[in-house]
Amino acid sequence: MNFYPQPISRLIEEFSKLPGVGPKTAQRLAFYVLNMDMSEAEKLSSAIINAKNNIKYCSVCGNLTDDDPCIICRNTSRDSNLICVVEEPKDVIAMEKTREYKGLYHVLHGVISPLGGVGPDDIRIKELLGRITPDIKEIIIATNPNVEGEATAMYIARLIKPLGVKVTRIAHGIPVGADLEYADEVTLSKALEGRREI
Repeated sequence: MNFYPQPISRLIEEFSKLPGVGPKTAQRLAFYVLNMDMSEAEKLSSAIINAKNNIKYCSVCGNLTDDDPCIICRNTSRDSNLICVVEEPKDVIAMEKTREYKGLYHVLHGVISPLGGVGPDDIRIKELLGRITPDIKEIIIATNPNVEGEATAMYIARLIKPLGVKVTRIAHGIPVGADLEYADEVTLSKALEGRREI
């Protein structure tokens, strides 16, 4: 039995479709929106529509942008001999926040996942291979350290190594501030593999 009028039920239903939003959170968001001033609600809806209408994928790297090519691909001060391969556009933001990486990016828009029905042709691997020219010195693979991310990294490395381009993988291991006793065996193993001299 539905206890809410149809417009509220629909609003709750739409919010519950968002990732990580359960029924209680969807209800809380719906009531928050209902209590907003009309001008604030209009700003929210306008921002959603504006983003949907104006955001597209960069034709070079596949990152989200409102201007094609994106600001990173247009930046001539970046190292164009270096490409960092990431799974999703949000990973570009994470890398940029470090302020350490100065090369270009390539967004795959997913990972190889046979159980999920995602094969190499379903993500942007062909586009990555098309970007490899004699000027490219290194491809850094920065997929997540899970089964799909590792499989994708290995697949890409096998395709690129014969082209004579250096292929590296970001290090994995113990996060800063973590205790060894709480780390699992795989994490500790990766931390040992990625150790370096100090």
